[in-house]
Amino acid sequence: MALIPSLIFITGGVRSGKSRFAEKMAIELAHKTGGRLTFLATGVPSDPEMKDRITKHKLDRESSNASWRTLEKTVQIGEMAEVIDHQDIVLMDCVTTLLNNELFQTNQEWTENFLTNVKDQIVSGILTIKKQARTVIVVSNEVLHEPFSENKLVLAYVRVLGAIHQMFVRASDQAFLVEAGIPIMMKGDQS
Repeated sequence: MALIPSLIFITGGVRSGKSRFAEKMAIELAHKTGGRLTFLATGVPSDPEMKDRITKHKLDRESSNASWRTLEKTVQIGEMAEVIDHQDIVLMDCVTTLLNNELFQTNQEWTENFLTNVKDQIVSGILTIKKQARTVIVVSNEVLHEPFSENKLVLAYVRVLGAIHQMFVRASDQAFLVEAGIPIMMKGDQS
């Protein structure tokens, strides 16, 4: 019998199919283990595009014929560990939105210390949830292949996001890159 992964990291470009792949994987794991599906949403409906994306993801989950519990947490993600239990299959979507929320929740200057604290808080928060859950599936956007300007904020953001991705890939049992709807396994066992 194959081991159930405790942390799965999924990344890909915007609209690459990564969320759909993550939802399908979560449903399959819940069926296999009898676990409870828990969607941990980080999005803030701050503009019409984000409102549409949140609505689309909700409709996708509703049409999946699976029973999802949805929890919303836009910052301080680790606080959600107290409502997660060892049977939960948690799908957290997405790291880039969570990072944006943490970086822009205050008018804090982006010093090295601040950026390190944000990075550590996101990673430790999700790893704390992982300790409580049966499986955590973490979704993120792959923006590191995009051309960058010389803007200091953009470069700082990319550096922090890259470090977060590396930490999750190291900590994960499985890691996938989704390109044009096709998941490519970067780490782990397919069984």
